[in-house]
This record gives sequence, structure tokens and C-alpha cells, in this order.
Amino acid sequence: MAPIALAALAFFFVLASYYILRPVRDQLSGAVGSSALPLFFGVTFIVMLLLTPVFGILVVRFPRKRLLSWSYGFFMLCLCVFVPAFLAQDRIGTKLLGTIFYVWVSVFNLFVVSLFWSFMADIFSSESARSAFPLIALGGMAGAVFGPALTRLLVSILGVAPLLVLSALMLGAALGVLLKLSVQHEQRTGTASDEAIGGSLWAGIREVWLRPFLFYMAILMLLGDGIGTLVYALVADYVKAHVVGSVARTAFYADIDLAVNITGALLQLTLTRWLLIRFGATWGLFLPALVNVILLLIVISFGAGQFELFGYVVSWLAVMLGASRGFAYGMTKPATDALYTRVPRETRYKGKNFVETAIWRLGDLIVISGVSGLGKLGVSAVGMASVGVVMSGVAAWFARKAGNSPDLLPESTPAPET
Repeated sequence: MAPIALAALAFFFVLASYYILRPVRDQLSGAVGSSALPLFFGVTFIVMLLLTPVFGILVVRFPRKRLLSWSYGFFMLCLCVFVPAFLAQDRIGTKLLGTIFYVWVSVFNLFVVSLFWSFMADIFSSESARSAFPLIALGGMAGAVFGPALTRLLVSILGVAPLLVLSALMLGAALGVLLKLSVQHEQRTGTASDEAIGGSLWAGIREVWLRPFLFYMAILMLLGDGIGTLVYALVADYVKAHVVGSVARTAFYADIDLAVNITGALLQLTLTRWLLIRFGATWGLFLPALVNVILLLIVISFGAGQFELFGYVVSWLAVMLGASRGFAYGMTKPATDALYTRVPRETRYKGKNFVETAIWRLGDLIVISGVSGLGKLGVSAVGMASVGVVMSGVAAWFARKAGNSPDLLPESTPAPET
């Protein structure tokens, strides 16, 4: 099987596993509302900072096949351990279980989703990445549609806890495909199978301040994630007020994830790949920021009101959450990962993961604390959306800076594996 097809299949299983977990996680935040999110995000940020040197040690000392095997295997085991905890959710308490599981899913993202893309940036050239990554991401979007759809179908039959076992099985399938892809790449290029990435375990933190591209990407992460976190918090309050029960909340968030990933898949089929090939990855960062401005202006115009769509009562906030995430996953993510092919190998793993985990969670904490403070002052969703318009405008400016950063390596010629 061709490398792009194998990579797309692996990402299908990765995101199917992850998107089975997302509605399970989000129903816990929906149960307690935005008031508990500062605790969730604060603990997550601290854990991310503590894990940064741990991840650095693993990257320095171990070759990528062992890094993939140990990381994915560890999380498969953890998923099975969580099953009895979810069976006893009412006795443990939603807030306690929610804090633990929210943090754990964030760590899952560090070692599973982000590591996947670091691996992709390692085996594809910058030129081939612009055409290959949207196709790989499309395979992932298929898994991201399949995961919440399967959750939506099975949660009312099996309940929440058995979904974790299903997620573990998907992750195991992803690992098998990635290991096969790694072997193929080593055979084709002559890369040593036991070659560790090496370097400094603190490189990810240091390079954010020394490398302009990483600095711009960190700012973009703070601004872009800030919009998503703002809307996520407002939707959590909406769910707390209007959706009752863990099964109903899980189904609600599964519906949102399904809409997000269908939007992302349509973008990758129609616009993203053409945009990246024709105009470059910079536009893949710039356009979603402009879309966020438009979406926020709609929220300002219509507020958090509801309307009927295909027989469903939908909030404008849910539309904002779904559309902004759809562009983030369907366009921003492939463009970002294509740009990371133009940095040194150590930066692809350590700098990229630090920006996409610790910086990401710092943004969560800052924004959710701001939302909580503004809410206590009586600021409405419309007022918060007005702040978001400014943030999105600044993000569009930094997107252009990142795509034209002077420290990016020149475009390489297409790699033979594509």
C-alpha cells in the first residue's frame, strides 16, 4: 500500500479513537458548566508543563518506533483502567472524574495525535506535504466522523464506559499501521531503524523564544485556541441549562463533533488541498482567522438564540463552535503541519509538541479565566464575542508572519515516497 494511503488509514484509526473519547470528556464539562473549566484547564496546564521534559527525555533517547509503541500501548492500557471509574461516575463525582479525565485526554493528545503529525513531518518532504497532508488529514476526518457517529449510535445501547474499550481497539489498529509505515520508510530511504531523534530535552521550550517561526505559531495557538475556548465555555453553560443526563450530553457533543468533522472533510475535498498547492500553506492559516471574524459577527448579531434546522433546535453558539472547529481541523491543521516540514527534525517533535500542548493549555487557562471573570461582571455572550473579533483579527496578521518567517527552510523537492 502507498505511504499516503497507509498514513491516511493510520490517521483514520487515531482520530476514530480520539473522537470516541471527546464526547465522553465533554459531557463531563457539560454536566458542571463553565464554572469548573478553570479547574480543568489549570490542572491540565500544570500537567503539560511537567510532562514537557518527560516527553523531551523520550524523544532524545528512543527511536520513533519505540516511542510510538510505548506511547500508544500505555494509553490503550489506561483506557481499559478508566472503564470501572466511569461505571462508578455517580459515586466518584462528576467534577472529580471530569478533572482527571480532562487532563488525561489532554495528555492523550500530546502523545497520540501530536506525535502522529510529528512522525508525518519526519517522513514527508515540505513539497510533498502540501499535497499529501490534506489527503492524510482527509483520512483522519473520516475517522473523526466515524468516531462520534459510532458513539452516537452505541451510547444509548452500551452506556458511556464500554466506549473506552472501543477507543483502545482503534488506537491499537493505528499503531499497527504506523509501525508498518515506519518500516516501509526505513527500507525506502535507508534510515536506521534504531536512530533516536537526540538533542536537548529542553529544546522545545527554548526554541519558542529563539526561533521566530515557533514564536509566531505560539501566538497563533494562543489566539486561535482562545476563540475555540471562549465558545466552548459558552456552549458548556448552554448544555448545563438545556441538556440533562450523561447519555444525552454525550450524544449532544457527539452531534457537534460529527458536524465539525463533516465540515472539515468537505473543506479538504474541495478547498484546502487546492489552496495549499496553488497559494501555499500561509493561506491555510490566514483564511480560517477571517472566517472566525465572520462567525463572531454573526454571534454578535443574533446572540445565543436558538433556531430550528432540519427539525432540531440549534443554538448559534453551537453553530459557531462547529464551524470554527471545522475550519481549524479541515484547513488550519494541514497548513500548520505542512509548514513544520520546513524546520529541523528536533523542532518537529519537541518545539511543535510544546506549542501544541503546553502553550495550547496556557491559552485555555487564560481565556477561561477571562470568561469566568467577565461573566461575574455581567458581560454577555455578545460582549465576549466582540473581544473575540479583535483576537481573530490579530490572529490573521500573525498567520501571515508565520507563513513568511525568515527561519523556515526552503521548499524541498517532492519526496519519492509520494
